[in-house]
Amino acid sequence: MSEKTSASEDRTAGASTKALVVGPYPTRTRPSEAAGQGAERDPVSRLAEAVGLAEAIELDIVGEIAVSLHDVRPATYLGKGKVEEIAETVKAAEAELVTMDCQLSPVQQRNLERAWGAKVIDRTGLILEIFGRRARTKEGALQVELAHLAYQKSRLVRSWTHLERQRGGFGFLGGPGETQIETDRRLIEERMARIERDLDQVKRTRGLHRKKRREVPYPVVALVGYTNAGKSTLFNRLTKAGVLAEDMLFATLDPTLRQIRLPHGAKILLSDTVGFISDLPTMLISAFRATLEEVTLADVILHVRDVSHPDWEAQASDVESILGELGLSGEAGTRILEVWNKIDALDPERLAAMRVAARGRKGVDRPSLVSALTGEGLDALLDRIETRLAEGRVRLEVELDPADGAGIAWLHAHTEVLDRQTLPDGRARLVVRVAPERFDGVTRRYPQAEVRAEATTRRRAR
Repeated sequence: MSEKTSASEDRTAGASTKALVVGPYPTRTRPSEAAGQGAERDPVSRLAEAVGLAEAIELDIVGEIAVSLHDVRPATYLGKGKVEEIAETVKAAEAELVTMDCQLSPVQQRNLERAWGAKVIDRTGLILEIFGRRARTKEGALQVELAHLAYQKSRLVRSWTHLERQRGGFGFLGGPGETQIETDRRLIEERMARIERDLDQVKRTRGLHRKKRREVPYPVVALVGYTNAGKSTLFNRLTKAGVLAEDMLFATLDPTLRQIRLPHGAKILLSDTVGFISDLPTMLISAFRATLEEVTLADVILHVRDVSHPDWEAQASDVESILGELGLSGEAGTRILEVWNKIDALDPERLAAMRVAARGRKGVDRPSLVSALTGEGLDALLDRIETRLAEGRVRLEVELDPADGAGIAWLHAHTEVLDRQTLPDGRARLVVRVAPERFDGVTRRYPQAEVRAEATTRRRAR
């Protein structure tokens, strides 16, 4: 009851706030700018994404403005004329909040608030606000709070008006506000230290959970991708789970694990993770590192891409950049399979072009075209996952006494049983598949059994 009431209050509070969205995007007239971050993005799509971020916390959008930016002004980010023009728009629309789709310095934020007579929040602050409202687990709340404190700490210097009444330091060297700033900084640092200790405990707990999962032969397949690419919809379709899946940026934050069966009966754990986005705040990547370890340790990573989005190539580049920061590049990147989602939203001509492009890629680079909404292509995707998981695994033949029911049950519980036959002498022959690191564990478990590895021609008698 209380959770529903709280969620209702959040929606009501957000909807009562009139917001103007401003997207200041660099022009592409100069080579240095054309080569910069986000140069491949369409300003219209970028502004639409900024509006989507604002709508994600139920703000009442009263207007959206795209600004062609030639140079960043140190004081206000925008030029004087544009600041005055937007001030008139803010006044006419009675906007209480202006979201700037960029990263502002504390000075720029303060000056814009004074010029516009409204609260100003930049892209980082808006994303942190969304994460703060969406986090449901204790771990998620701690991670978001840690990121928010890191952001707040970076904005202490000369950013609060009440600091001007303070004077600290020794002799004549103490400037206005130093005592209060240092006090606030110390309080923030102490709180951050406590949260980091709590998150270390969470990390240890996750490690224990992963260790227990490694004791059973269930590979982990993780879903990653740009926010709103359809990861949760795909997760729900494959697992028949009820994870929130809406046409909304950052609809889900907390990771979810579910067990599913592949076409030939093998079980896997499917993990849904937080979506990525361009210019994702560094402090969020750092804070969510414990959660993202689920991705780095997964056996297969599905990079879900929204092929119906006009900026789908730029979105993929952003995701790959973040995965690279997590160490998933080079040889580690071979675990990644691309999933081109939302093909149901394509017209026949573009869908045909996508299929041709997919066939043009070879081997592990070939993507799977699917529609998580309709289910098209999912059977082929599961076959692809099964094939990838089989690579590098060892196939064994284990012969057991038919009376050894417990032993047969153990093999079913701890290995992937592919086939079972009854030999003329009544013994049971099971064909199982295990990861290389489990090979010796199986042979130690059954010293009396004859084990033959298909990957080699040797026979092992224990």
